[in-house]
Amino acid sequence: MDSPKAISSFISRALLTNLLLLILLPAVAQKRKKVIAVVPDTIPMWRGVQVSGDVVGLIQLAVGSYGQYEGAVKVNLKDKYFPVIELGLGKADANDAVTQLTYKTSAPYGRIGMDFNLMKNKHDVYRLYGGFRYAYTKFNYDVSSPDLTDPIWGDKIKFEANDVACNYHWLEAVFAIDAKIWGPVRMGWSVRYKRRITHTHGDIGDAWYVPGYGKAGNTRLGGTFNISIEI
Repeated sequence: MDSPKAISSFISRALLTNLLLLILLPAVAQKRKKVIAVVPDTIPMWRGVQVSGDVVGLIQLAVGSYGQYEGAVKVNLKDKYFPVIELGLGKADANDAVTQLTYKTSAPYGRIGMDFNLMKNKHDVYRLYGGFRYAYTKFNYDVSSPDLTDPIWGDKIKFEANDVACNYHWLEAVFAIDAKIWGPVRMGWSVRYKRRITHTHGDIGDAWYVPGYGKAGNTRLGGTFNISIEI
C-alpha cells in the first residue's frame, strides 16, 4: 500500500503537468494559427491597360449585309476589376430578295461598364470574366422599295424614307474568357445577352438594324472574338 507521502507527490506532479498544459496549449494553438494565416495580396492597384479589337464584326461585314468595326479600352485594377469602354461604327447595306426592300445606315455607338475576374487565382494568365455594359447609339437610316402598284386604281406608289432618326439605349450582361498568348498579346471571346431599355424611331416602325446592337428587337444574344494588347 502506497504511503501518504507518495500519494501526495503523485498528486503534485499531476497538478503541475496539467498546469503546464494549460499554459502551453494556447501558445501552440496561436503558433499553428499564424502558420495557416492568409498572406495578404500585395499586388498594386494599377496593373495596366488592355487595348483590343473585335474580329466578329469584321467577318460580318465581309460576308453579310451588316456588321461593325469595334475597339475597346480596358483598365486592369489588381487583376480583379476591369472598367471598360467599347466604341464602334455599325454599318448596314441590306437588300431583301423577297420584299426587295433596301436598308442603309452607318453610325457610331458606345458602351461603358465593368468586368470582374472570377478566377480563384486572379493573377493567372487565364481570366474568366462576368460583367455588364450600358450602351447607346444615335443613328439615321434610309429604306426604300421598288414602286408598288395600287390593286384598285393601278397607280404606282413609291415607298421611300430617308434620314429616319432613331436612338437606342440597352444593357448587356457579359460572360467572357481570355488568355495570354505571347508577351503582351491576349486572345479571347465573350457572350452577350442584350436587353433594350428605351428607344425612339420614326413613323414607319422599328429600324431593321441598330449599330452596335444588331437586328432590332427587345432581347437578343451576341458575341465577340477579341485580340488585345496589354500594356
